[in-house]
Amino acid sequence: MIITASPLRISLGGGGTDLPSYYEEHSGFLMAAAINKYVYITLHETFREEIIVKYSRLETVHKIDEIEHPIVREALRLVGIDEHPHLEIASMSDIPAGTGLGSSGSFTTALLRALHSLKRNAVPARDLAEQACHIEIDLLREPIGKQDQYIAAIGGVTCFTFHPGGKVDIEPLRTSAETLHTLEDNLILFFTGFTRNASDLLKDQDSRSRRNDQSMVDNLHFTKQIAFESKAMLESGDLRRFAELMHVHWEHKKKRTQGMSNQVIDDCYSLARANGALGGKLIGAGGGGFLMFYTEDKTRLRHAMTQAGLREVRFRFDFGGSQVIAQS
Repeated sequence: MIITASPLRISLGGGGTDLPSYYEEHSGFLMAAAINKYVYITLHETFREEIIVKYSRLETVHKIDEIEHPIVREALRLVGIDEHPHLEIASMSDIPAGTGLGSSGSFTTALLRALHSLKRNAVPARDLAEQACHIEIDLLREPIGKQDQYIAAIGGVTCFTFHPGGKVDIEPLRTSAETLHTLEDNLILFFTGFTRNASDLLKDQDSRSRRNDQSMVDNLHFTKQIAFESKAMLESGDLRRFAELMHVHWEHKKKRTQGMSNQVIDDCYSLARANGALGGKLIGAGGGGFLMFYTEDKTRLRHAMTQAGLREVRFRFDFGGSQVIAQS
């Protein structure tokens, strides 16, 4: 029995500039933080020659090629699992998919970590991230970026620079322990009640970036610049200015594509701003999931949002990344 866990994440700036359609032309920059909410994979060998895959569905097949879950199928192929394995693979998550916290990248890295553990392969976190990106972006042609796989594999509060050609620079956020603790304490997540498939929104961004649509490219340039400024504010300890930049980012992000927000999300955001949120944004590609706010008046904000029917999810930062948490 092998059990692995990969953390989910929140984006702190630069979201959208990690897509190849942008960074291959302009380079991308992004900050993300892994949080202590996880996607788990359990894997064990069965007596029968079969592959059992449990997720929102149950699959029982006899060959890798028969697996319908595309990530599971391609991960088994990539790691070099025997064509006639005796395996049961099951996944669970602390937070549902489609909520903007990077669950697909967390799932893929946790699955790869489990399969490599089965094969007794020692795989560095960077290589794990690149393998997950290869599966999702190169093989499955998903219109997604690289932040989810990298932050899930590496963990921490981390800055990524995405270069043309695919090279990724990784740098921990260089801020004081006091600033990091204050940031962790004052960021609050609320579930909007909406889950969504990010593909449609990301396909629009991806296709317009590839066409060099000027409004999209300008939007992403501005997003990247805000991310650089946000990094500087975090490293200098100016958390109020960081919160203001979150607000500027969200107002700008809403213009990126239709469906990024809706009236319910806008109303919730306005309510939060009227009750102590210094800044905030919707996490992920948009359309639903979690609203994240920075506040120095947590009690007031929590009361207002819970009275409006939103559920808070409390979290801490994760600094371990994707790991094997049990093996026997």
